[in-house]
This record gives sequence, C-alpha cells and structure tokens, in this order.
Amino acid sequence: MRIVVQEAAFDFGAECDAFAADRADMGAVVTFAGVVRGDGGLDAMEIEHYPGMTEAALAAIAEEARTRWSLGDVLVIHRYGRLAPGERIMMVATAAPHRADAFTAAEYLMDYLKSRAPFWKKEHRADGTAWVAARDADEDALSRW
Repeated sequence: MRIVVQEAAFDFGAECDAFAADRADMGAVVTFAGVVRGDGGLDAMEIEHYPGMTEAALAAIAEEARTRWSLGDVLVIHRYGRLAPGERIMMVATAAPHRADAFTAAEYLMDYLKSRAPFWKKEHRADGTAWVAARDADEDALSRW
C-alpha cells in the first residue's frame, strides 16, 4: 500500500506502469485519475490539507478497502496546492485477484476520497474565490457502502 500527498504533478502513465509491474498473482489492476474540471469559468482550484493527518486518514480509508475486498495492493496519490483546469488532482489504483474486487474497491476509495478525505478546496474564478461546499450527490454516494 502506498499513500502519497504531494504538491508536484505526477506522471499517471509511469505510476500505472510501476503499480502494475510484476503482478502475476493479480488478475486485475484498476486505475483512476481525477482531473480538475474547467467548467463554469474556473481559473484554478486551490487545495489545502493538514500534513500528517491527511496521510493517516487516506491510509485508514485504503486499509478499510483492503479488509473489505480481496486486494493485493492499493495506491492513492492526491495533490494539494494551486491546480489549473486539466491538471490531475488525484489517482487511485487497486490490484486484486479478480476484477470485481478491484473495481469495487476503487469506487469505494474514490467515493470516500471525494467526501471524507481531509482536503479543503477553494475555487478561483474571474469574479472571486469561494470554498467548495460538500455536495449532496457526493454524500449520497457513500450510502451504498
């Protein structure tokens, strides 16, 4: 299991290749990358977090996924700082003997990262800045778990 919280951009392809390498015991590797949307005139997204606390929370979410599904490995990368539309904001990868566990665990991780991970997001637009409030749809997604 690897949890990374960083300001710098990451190479999605290189991370996928490294995660999937030497996985002869795993029948499935699922990857997901979240990208900053530029809709509605967004100029930038600023993400803040508390070092140490954030990594611990992400590790707990990943460990929960490992106990609920038969996972061989988990990778979570999440960025902070100022990000422009089109930049990758996060990545989740899961490896499992069977695809159902890999897909389901990846969805679980994405839902929990979106709504429970201790990150605070501020949108920067031409008309000002505003903190992003929790969305009902994101909270509703948790009800299936």
